[in-house]
Amino acid sequence: MSLLSVGIVVFMTMVWKCLSVGVNWGTMASHQLAAESVVKMIKENGFDKVKLFEPDDKIMSALIGSDIEVMLAIPNYMLQQMSTDPGVAAAWIDANVSTYSYTRGVKIRYVAVGNEPFLQTYNGTYLHYTLPALRNVQEAINHAGLGPEVKATVPLNADIYYSPDSNPVPSAGDFRPQVRDLAIQIVQYLYSNDAPFVVNIYPFLSLDDNDYFPLEYAFFNGSNIYIKDGDHLYTNVFDANFDTLAWSLKKAGFPDMKIIVGEVGWPTDGDKYANIENAKRFNQGLIQHALSGEGTPVRKGKIDVYLFSLIDENTKSIAPGSFERHWGIFEFDGKPKYELDDIKRLAAVEGVNYMHKRWCILKPHHHLKDAQDLLAKSIDYACSLSDCTALGYGSSCNHLTAQGNASYAFNMYYQFKSQNSGDCDFHGLATLTHNDPSDDKCHFPLMIADGRRVMLLHKNFVYIILAFLQGFLVILLLVS
Repeated sequence: MSLLSVGIVVFMTMVWKCLSVGVNWGTMASHQLAAESVVKMIKENGFDKVKLFEPDDKIMSALIGSDIEVMLAIPNYMLQQMSTDPGVAAAWIDANVSTYSYTRGVKIRYVAVGNEPFLQTYNGTYLHYTLPALRNVQEAINHAGLGPEVKATVPLNADIYYSPDSNPVPSAGDFRPQVRDLAIQIVQYLYSNDAPFVVNIYPFLSLDDNDYFPLEYAFFNGSNIYIKDGDHLYTNVFDANFDTLAWSLKKAGFPDMKIIVGEVGWPTDGDKYANIENAKRFNQGLIQHALSGEGTPVRKGKIDVYLFSLIDENTKSIAPGSFERHWGIFEFDGKPKYELDDIKRLAAVEGVNYMHKRWCILKPHHHLKDAQDLLAKSIDYACSLSDCTALGYGSSCNHLTAQGNASYAFNMYYQFKSQNSGDCDFHGLATLTHNDPSDDKCHFPLMIADGRRVMLLHKNFVYIILAFLQGFLVILLLVS
């Protein structure tokens, strides 16, 4: 091994001992992993920050004493109330921040006021609520005596700024004219409170939204594509996007404003570009780039990032695309999909219990011509109440036959329903099997067991045993 190779190994080992990378932990899943097990996995993998999209008592309790830095979000639907009623903001802070802010409690560092409230697809719904809500939340934090440690901020989508088509380079960047005044007011308030500007950057979406976008420009290595902006050379879209924001802030009068990338990642399914190979390549490159200290052409130094996301969420809205349910570095059951570097393997969530090894499939040798309309309706019904995103164009199960599609849909419904009896029938078209129908590309999952459901089953079993013993004792007494 050369000295250069040894140096790289030593550097990456040091990086993983103090990763200083955050993760987004979403909970829009049909079956949840135990919060304590996920927190343990986060710590074992060296992630030192987590962003939560709303308060969850189980997760917050599991984070107590973990020393993991937390960014806790207020959902968008609460912004209007918080903007007009400081009491609502104060009550929320009391219940979700103050309650956990004690020595060896939860290390809450940021409160995220909404999530991408200026997103263009919201058509201005939250525009005029965001800044008043931000003020009320920060004042509630200050009133609770937590102002020096906890800062309110607003995670914003990268569509809040732009470079004009006539000069598409970072130095031409500025906030969108439609929201510029509001955006600058928010920046002024954040800056005065020593709070960061949080932005969500998605190179994958740049690629997915534009058929002419060069694939290699989405990644951090091997690109022959570049943009020249004065003396600066941009070889990847992440740096170009980040510096467009940096220029926008500079033009607004805040050249040294702290920037945190609140969401960045790559999905593994649900789109022709969403696969494990691309996700691994992107996230490995991102972490090395963010922690190298090289920074971007305009902003030097380490880049503060939260990977999106920790675990797949199989009930997320797929309005933006089927890939929305596949952003996780880890599968729904806490197994890593790939490694984030070639030195240290990711640790899985431990102690996961699965449901019985039973799959629901289309009855073998079923003649599709005999019930095509009924079968189509059954598949649509199953998919509408489960997750069939892996069947879409370019996805991992897109190669299945018509019979395979039906089996996949039936099984997803059956697993979503926690393998309840009666949920594998579909008008007599389906049957159960103990043979895994997965192939080398398409995985037919077994759902994880809900801890509460397992406990209920155990209780029911105990009650049955007790009833049997009670009956047996009665018989003995009668005989005697």
